[in-house]
Amino acid sequence: MQKILIANRGEIALRIIKTCREMGIETVAVYSDADKDMPFVKAATKAIRIGEAPVNKSYLLTEAIIEAARSEKVDAIHPGYGFLSENAVFAELVEREGMKFIGPTAKTIEMMGDKIVSRQTMEKAGVPVVPGSGTGLQSMEEAIHLADSIGYPVMLKASSGGGGIGMVRCENEQALVKAFDSTKARAKAYFGSDAVFLEKFISDSRHVEVQIFGDVHGNLVHLFERDCSIQRRHQKVVEETPSPFLSENAKVKMYETALLAANAVGYINAGTIEFIVDEHENFYFLEMNTRLQVEHPVTEQITGLDLVKWQILVARGEKLPLLQDEIKRQGHAIEFRLYAEDPVRFLPSPGKITEWKWTDGQGVRIDNGYEEGNTVTPFYDPMIAKCIFFGENRKESLSRADAFFRGLKIDGIKTNAQLFKEIIVDEEFQKGDYTTNFLSKTNVKN
Repeated sequence: MQKILIANRGEIALRIIKTCREMGIETVAVYSDADKDMPFVKAATKAIRIGEAPVNKSYLLTEAIIEAARSEKVDAIHPGYGFLSENAVFAELVEREGMKFIGPTAKTIEMMGDKIVSRQTMEKAGVPVVPGSGTGLQSMEEAIHLADSIGYPVMLKASSGGGGIGMVRCENEQALVKAFDSTKARAKAYFGSDAVFLEKFISDSRHVEVQIFGDVHGNLVHLFERDCSIQRRHQKVVEETPSPFLSENAKVKMYETALLAANAVGYINAGTIEFIVDEHENFYFLEMNTRLQVEHPVTEQITGLDLVKWQILVARGEKLPLLQDEIKRQGHAIEFRLYAEDPVRFLPSPGKITEWKWTDGQGVRIDNGYEEGNTVTPFYDPMIAKCIFFGENRKESLSRADAFFRGLKIDGIKTNAQLFKEIIVDEEFQKGDYTTNFLSKTNVKN
């Protein structure tokens, strides 16, 4: 594998380029008109324009990306996350062209991309799932009957949804009736399918995921957990490992369950098994993400491993570099997603970054997709960097995060840095005693 095309942009494209460079692999970046001056375009061995700024005219153009890969005679395509990373048709097309898709098989992506099918698969494998519908809801009457049987509140979900889109919490029958048709219509518009299902909404829950990795030789391992409970609109904002809430006994059970889930689909390459956890540490399968996650750096920091390198090695047909008992973790890591975002309305805040300065230090890792002078456009996700802090323990990691955000200076755009300053000093957060409801509190802006 001598040349890899990266079907993505921004910080994840830069992150993949960094590992490829260390492995002596050439990289091909693809870019839109809006990204022609971005750092990832300059960092790649070769860069090819694939279209206009909107994603449906650039980063989602499968044929344009395949044509770029053909013209450069690449050996593989890395999809990063988002865009085409969980598109089974794209993965199959890449393999049909004789190139490696750096990720799981198209069959696995398709199976786990349908939340109803994934629930059915996990139930069959003996993995606990949240009480809810085993099939798609055929009518509002069926939804009402099921909600009555499992009890309110319930979560109405699009089967093909993702990123918090197509999810509506319903407190009572009136809310469910109001949301049913609109959720189906939204699901159809965003994901091409109007299939929806119901799950019991677990109050005061935590969102914890387990990083898993499999190879073509039948080896399957976990790389511990990440707590992703601090969310806004079902979107993760802060992630950390180890989880400050779970007991060691619960963690071990969760690892075993994650491997059971991954084994049920013959998982290959990097993936994540996501769980919802109640106050008594009972956990239930939420979904399987068939790609590298945004928050993978915290796992890298506590294990000392390069997960992108592992992805490439597995795609080349090699065995996992380490077996389970050889994988160790040390210390604590926490990631904050820095967005170009209005801190009051929490809406994207595009603009030119006229000044951007921060202080590097021990235990500080910044995975940035932009740099001073770049323009954040309204066409893509407004995340400009991932700020990761590592220490011997959680207290040290938070101390480094606090110092970083106090010294951070960004002009030209608005960001959510102030939110992080408030989160870090919050007493509940300091104790690690927080749930997915954390940002709805009055003492932390939301």
